[in-house]
Amino acid sequence: QVQLVESGGGLVQAGGSLRLSCAASGRTSSRYTMGWFRQTPGKEREFVAAIWWNNERTYYADSVKGRFTIWTDNAKNTVYLQMNSLKPEDTAVYYCAFTADLYGNFRAQVHYNYWGQGTQVTVSS
Repeated sequence: QVQLVESGGGLVQAGGSLRLSCAASGRTSSRYTMGWFRQTPGKEREFVAAIWWNNERTYYADSVKGRFTIWTDNAKNTVYLQMNSLKPEDTAVYYCAFTADLYGNFRAQVHYNYWGQGTQVTVSS
């Protein structure tokens, strides 16, 4: 089992920044992929970003590319999501996800085995 705990959500004005963190514990692998997804009421959970454990590969949704940055601190088994130039449409519950698989469709929820509880991000206009 892998436990994921997100933190860093909150309320911010449009144009502002927030940094999310997700700490993994338990039976984590030495190699892994971690991702961020987000969900608003009545909508499907959507992919935001994903990264390899060693920061060598990153993937972003087009809607956040150039504004969001994902990176990991492998020593801490923690993944971060720096969100800049936030827009009201970024408002959502953000979830981190974990998989020991290094290949596959990182944009698909089914690719991940473990999920965090989620953290609310609200961007006011």
